Amino acid sequence: VSTQSTGYILVTGGVISGIGKGVLSSSIGTVLKCSGLTVTSIKIDPYLNIDAGTFNPYEHGEVFVLDDGGEVDLDLGNYERFLDITLHRDNNITTGKIYQNVISRERRGDFLGKTVQVVPHVTDTIQDWVERVANVPVSEGGDTPDVCVIELGGTIGDIEGMQFVEAFRQFQFKVGRDNFCLVHVSLCVETNSGEQKTKPTQQSIRELRALGLAPDFIACRSKKPISEAVRSKISLFCHVPQQNVINIYDVSNLYRVPLLLTDMIKLIKKQLNITPRRKSKLIRKWHNLADTYDRMLEPVNICLVGKYTKLDDAYKSVINALEHASLFVNHRLKLSLVESEDLEEEVQSMDPTRYHAAWHQLCSAKGVIVPGGFGHRGTTGKMMAIKWCREKKVPMLAVCLGFQLAVLEFARNVVGLKDAKSGESPEPSENIVICDMPEHNAGELGGTMLLGAKTFKFTEDCRLKQLYGNKETARERHRHRYEVNPDYVGKLSKAGLRFVATNMERNRMEAFDMTDSDHPYFVGVQYHPEYLTRPLSPSPPYLGLLLACLGQLDSYLSYPVEKRGKWRARSNNSQLSSDDDSEVEEDTRRTSSSNSMIDSSLVDLHITQE
Repeated sequence: VSTQSTGYILVTGGVISGIGKGVLSSSIGTVLKCSGLTVTSIKIDPYLNIDAGTFNPYEHGEVFVLDDGGEVDLDLGNYERFLDITLHRDNNITTGKIYQNVISRERRGDFLGKTVQVVPHVTDTIQDWVERVANVPVSEGGDTPDVCVIELGGTIGDIEGMQFVEAFRQFQFKVGRDNFCLVHVSLCVETNSGEQKTKPTQQSIRELRALGLAPDFIACRSKKPISEAVRSKISLFCHVPQQNVINIYDVSNLYRVPLLLTDMIKLIKKQLNITPRRKSKLIRKWHNLADTYDRMLEPVNICLVGKYTKLDDAYKSVINALEHASLFVNHRLKLSLVESEDLEEEVQSMDPTRYHAAWHQLCSAKGVIVPGGFGHRGTTGKMMAIKWCREKKVPMLAVCLGFQLAVLEFARNVVGLKDAKSGESPEPSENIVICDMPEHNAGELGGTMLLGAKTFKFTEDCRLKQLYGNKETARERHRHRYEVNPDYVGKLSKAGLRFVATNMERNRMEAFDMTDSDHPYFVGVQYHPEYLTRPLSPSPPYLGLLLACLGQLDSYLSYPVEKRGKWRARSNNSQLSSDDDSEVEEDTRRTSSSNSMIDSSLVDLHITQE
């Protein structure tokens, strides 16, 4: 990179919220990384919450957890997955954090008796925060980022985001226009007759300019590619060169979005005076990934038994982990979301249709995932699904709350502790098999859990350990208030529940694995493996689930650990005896050249709901 300071790319949105700023920000960073640059990301959420930890999943989707224990917006999960980086809690800025910082400094007397105001004190705090975080290394190499992509949440004109808009109005001059680039995402509305309207975009740009910010690029979201006449009109009325009006239309899968931005990134690098350190072949992998997704025809049916199934984003990382694993095994993910309460006997009498439909979806699946959650609601239905998987030998992965409920189901139906309960249950019991953790503060919910990446160790050989490459230890992210009561571990183990991993002090159960010749895959983990999944490196427990569904788990595990990536690179039905890098690159090149047409259909994860 030329001798300059960090380059900043601000991504704003107009017309409507949820327009795709997060995916676009991740994609911009991905293409820049493919150019050999080191990229970091910041997400700004204008709400007053300190963090996302106490959100209901139906408010903003899942709560994503970082290595340092930060509970953040799900967009940071997108950044990590696309860019393959490790972000920190300060990469998520909220109004609550900013005001907490300013008020704490005022109480200490840092402002020397001055009147504390939004301008300059709040806006200066925002600018200082961005500059500080933009220079924190996020890659394995520890390099200082060359570029920082900043997503400003919400919509331009929202009252809660005004202080951030004003901060960046000042910031563009502070860092210099040569180091600052603004990408505004807007919606190109299409009428029922098929006519594409530009007026909402014009109004959005006018609002942005009135606040002191002028876009360098306009990213037009649309269902179909916009015409050159529409691009020309947007350019004319929004005072942006036509080549800087970029169309981001709906494509067959999200992995194609970075491929739409290659010309835009060339212009961004020119504006920021950035030249790559080295050439990267990562863009070829993205071409190959996108093509592989479109070529997958044979489905693998997975049923997700959850508590928040009315909103797909409530299980964003879980769905991504399943999708990455499906790419690995070359099968299209067909995911059914089943509300756990619909499996309970009470529903059978109240709504038989809903009850039988839920059980039909569960029984039709090749595999089952029981993800995390909080609260007592729906836990009976989850345990019924777990029992069915255990008895019918259906591959199952239970995560966090699912892990705890699987232990409870085993305690009740195998050990014989019929009144086995969790400390989270409102009903009293003499057998609290799942108990509170010391970190849990019953009087305060925010940040009072076991949070962040923790190392655990395997206590015996098992399929799960083999999926982790036969390593003695592994590191995964946690987010839970309850755990298996150590007083019951001996009784559960004696009855056949095989705990295979503990924390480093051996006093907390991290996983069980009852996979054997009698059951294809029955695994539970207390941690959240989905937080570390990557498109090119799927989460081991999720990969194991899909391999078991296809009857290929043993075949995969018998392959040498150091060559498993090559096994994935070909077919789920074939194994490689040898393969050199030149052959892989040539295969990728052929695949990339075949990608001359980009499908404009909507992303289809085959998600069905009842």
